Amino acid sequence: MKNILGIAVSFLLLLSLTDIASAQSGTISGKIKDANTQEALIGVSVVIEGSNPIIGTSSDIEGNYKLTAPTGSYTLKATFVGYREVKKYNVVLTSGNIAIINFELQEELTTLNEIVVKAGKTAAVATLETPLSIQKLSTEEIKSNPGGNFDISRVIQSLPGVGGGTGGTVRNDIIIRGGAPNENVFYLDGIEVPIINHFTTQGSSGGPQGILNVSFIEDVTLSTSAFNARYDNPLSSVFQFKQRDGNSERIQGNIRLSGTELATTFDGPISSKTTFLASARRSYLQAFFKLIDLPIRPSYWDFQYKVTHKFNAKTSLTAIGIGAIDEFSFAVPKESTPEKEYTLRSNPFINQNSYTLGFALKHLLNNGYLNVSVSRNYLDNRLDKFEDGNNGDESLRTLKTRSDEIENKLRIDVNKSIGAWKYAYGAMFQYVQFKNDVFSVLQKELRDESDNLIQPQILLDFNTELDFLKYGAFFQTTRSFFNNRFSVSGGVRTDMNSFTDDGNNPLETLSPRVSLSYAINNQWNVNASVGSYYKIPIYTVLGYQNTQGDYINRSNKYIQSDHYVGGVEFLPNESLRFTLEGFYKSYSNYPVSISRGISLANEGASFGAIGNEAVTSTGEGRSLGIELFAQKKLTKSLFYVLAYTYYKSEFAGTNGVFVPSSWDNQHLVSALLGKKLKKGWELGLKFRYAGGAPYTPFDLEASRANYLSQGVGVRDLALLNTQRLNAFNQVDLRVDKKWNYKQFTFDLYLDVQNAFRSATPQAAEYTFERNTDGSYTTTDGLRVKQDGSNAIPLLLDDDSPFFVPTIGFIIEF
Repeated sequence: MKNILGIAVSFLLLLSLTDIASAQSGTISGKIKDANTQEALIGVSVVIEGSNPIIGTSSDIEGNYKLTAPTGSYTLKATFVGYREVKKYNVVLTSGNIAIINFELQEELTTLNEIVVKAGKTAAVATLETPLSIQKLSTEEIKSNPGGNFDISRVIQSLPGVGGGTGGTVRNDIIIRGGAPNENVFYLDGIEVPIINHFTTQGSSGGPQGILNVSFIEDVTLSTSAFNARYDNPLSSVFQFKQRDGNSERIQGNIRLSGTELATTFDGPISSKTTFLASARRSYLQAFFKLIDLPIRPSYWDFQYKVTHKFNAKTSLTAIGIGAIDEFSFAVPKESTPEKEYTLRSNPFINQNSYTLGFALKHLLNNGYLNVSVSRNYLDNRLDKFEDGNNGDESLRTLKTRSDEIENKLRIDVNKSIGAWKYAYGAMFQYVQFKNDVFSVLQKELRDESDNLIQPQILLDFNTELDFLKYGAFFQTTRSFFNNRFSVSGGVRTDMNSFTDDGNNPLETLSPRVSLSYAINNQWNVNASVGSYYKIPIYTVLGYQNTQGDYINRSNKYIQSDHYVGGVEFLPNESLRFTLEGFYKSYSNYPVSISRGISLANEGASFGAIGNEAVTSTGEGRSLGIELFAQKKLTKSLFYVLAYTYYKSEFAGTNGVFVPSSWDNQHLVSALLGKKLKKGWELGLKFRYAGGAPYTPFDLEASRANYLSQGVGVRDLALLNTQRLNAFNQVDLRVDKKWNYKQFTFDLYLDVQNAFRSATPQAAEYTFERNTDGSYTTTDGLRVKQDGSNAIPLLLDDDSPFFVPTIGFIIEF
C-alpha cells in the first residue's frame, strides 16, 4: 500500500514539472431571480470581485447573464438597487465547461431612517423561516472535500452536529444531534428522495456510498432544527439538494475515472426552451477493495437525469430521475483466521434496486409562485444469508428477505410575499405500497448424537402486503419588525394516514413551530426556535405481522420530537461566520421492542433491515448539547471549516431508565482546510474525531450455551450500552492539479481516506475457535457439545483501518 501511495505522489510531482498548458479563459453564465417571487431581475450587476480592470456584466430582460474571464477561482458578486448584495465564493472557471452560477436576491425592506444591517450578511446562510441550525455547501466545496471522493454523504460530516455512525468510516449513516439515521429527509429540487446511498439499510438512510452526482449539484442546504412546515417526517434534519440546469448554449460534459469508479456526465440544450443533464456511473470498488485486501465487496451502477423545459416567462417544468443497482457481499482477506473467515462468509448478500422519478411544475403568480410536483420512489431490497457461508444450500439458509417499498406522491404549495409579510401553504398526498416476505432463523434446531431433539427451531416467517394513504397540510408565515431587525416565523402542519389506529386524527400530529431572530448590530444576531415535529413509523414496523397474520404494530403512533434551540451568530466580515448554539430534543412515542423491552435507538442499525418485530410506541428519549462552528469562505487562496459538538443522546425502554443511544458519541470534532496554489494546484486536509460509541457487552455464559443454536453471541441487556468503543479519528487529504487547454480541462487528483491508517473501532464479534478445516476446536479433542461447554469462546476484535487511497482524473469538455 505504501508503494501505491508513493507512486501516486510521484506521478503528481512529475506532472507538476511538465505544466505545458497555456493561459486560457472560461465562461460563467446563469440566471438571477427575486428570491421571494422567483421573477427574473433585469439589470443586476454581476462582477468578479477584485478584478482589475473590472470584469463584469448585467442581467438581460430574462434575468440571464454571461461573462468571460481567465481560468481560475473567483468571488462573484451580484448587486441591485433595493436588494441585498450576494456573493458566490470559490467560483472555478475552467476552459472545459461553462460554469452555471445562479443568484436569488432578497429584497431589502428598508426605510429612510433605518440603520441597514450590511456587514457580514453575505456570510450568513440563514433564512427568515430558519434563522439558525442551518448550513450550506457550494458545489466546489463538495467536489474538493478531502476524503469525500465526490460523496455528498461523507462531505456533510464536516458540519457541526453531524456524525457518521458507529462503525467508523465504513458507512454513511448520517447521525445528527443524537438522532437516528432515519430521522433525516432529503429533497432534490423540491422532490423527496428517500434513498441517497447505495446498499441502504431498510428503515434507515445510511449506506457505504452516496448516489447523488456531484456534477449536478449547485448547492446543499442542511437544516438541523427550525424546520419549515412544508416538510413532513423530519426529526433531525432536512437536506435540500439544489441542482443546476443544463447548459443552454452547447453540449458539454465530463468524464471521471479513478481507482474506484467510472462516471460520465453530459448536459446541454435539447431545444431553445429545453435543457438536460444526464449521468451514469459504474463502480469497481469490489476489485479495488480486493486489491487492498478489504473484506467488503460493493458493486453498483447509478443513473441520474434532469430535464428543464420553459413554457414561457412564468411557467417551467422540471423532470428528475435517480436510480441505483446494487450488489453487496463479503470476502475473506488474505490475512485472516478460520473464525473470521466463517464470520464474514455468514454475512448476508445484498441486492437492491431503487429509483426516484418526478416532475415539478413552477408557475409564477402575483407576488409569488406555485409549485406542483408528482413523484414515485421505489426500493427493492433482497437479502440472503446462509450458515457458514454455504451459499445456495437451502437447508442452511438463515435469512431470506424480499421487500418492496413504493411511494406515489403529490405535493402542492403556494408561496407569497406581500410587503414585510411572507407566507406559504400547501398539502401533500401519498399512496404507499409495501411488501415484505421475511424468513429468518431465530434459533436453530439442535439434536444430540442419537438424533433426539434437544431444542426446536424458532423461525420468523411472514409475508406482508399492505397499501394505505398518507396526507398532510401546512401553513407558514414570516414577518420582520423594528426596521427589519427582528423577525418572527411561525408555522403549523399536520400529517395523517389511513393505516394506523389513530392515523386519521389531525390533532395527533398537530405540530406548531416558531422561530425568532434579532440583529443586535451589523455583526451579531441572536436566534431561537421551538417546535414539535412528527414522523410516521417506518414501514418495516408497520408491516410486521404475527403468526395469525395480524398487523400487531398498527397501534403505533407517530414518533414525536420537540426541539428547543438557541444561539448567537457572529459575522465579522463578508466571508467569515461563527455560530454558537445549544439544543435540547425530547422524544416520545419512540418504538420499543416488546420481546426485549429496549428502545430501537439503543440497538443501532446494521446491514439489512430494522424493525421486523413487534414494537410498542411507549419509548422516550432526549438529546441535548452545544455546537461551535467557524467557517471562512475562500476569498484569496485559503478557506477553512472548524466545528465542535458535545451532546448526550439517551433513550428509555419499558423500564423507563435512560441509557445512551447507539450513536451517543458525545464529542464530535471536524476541521477542514483548503489552499489554492498557483498553476492550478489545490491542497485539502480534513480531520474528524468522534468519541467512542456505546455498545452492549456479551453475556459470556449465555453466549457459550446458545451460540450453536443462534449462530451469534447473546448480548447482556442488563448492561445495555454500558461499554464504549475506542474513540475514532481520521485524517483525509486531497491534492488536485488542473490543466486548462483550449477545448478541455484536465484535473488530476489524489484523494486519501484515513491517510494515517487510524484504527476503525467496531464492536467485537462472538464465536468459537475453529480449526483450519472449519471444524470447532474443543478442549477435549471431541466433537463440540451442544451447550458449548467444551468449545473455546473467542471474541473477534477487528479495528483494522479503513484506508482508501484513490488516484483519478476528470476531463471536462
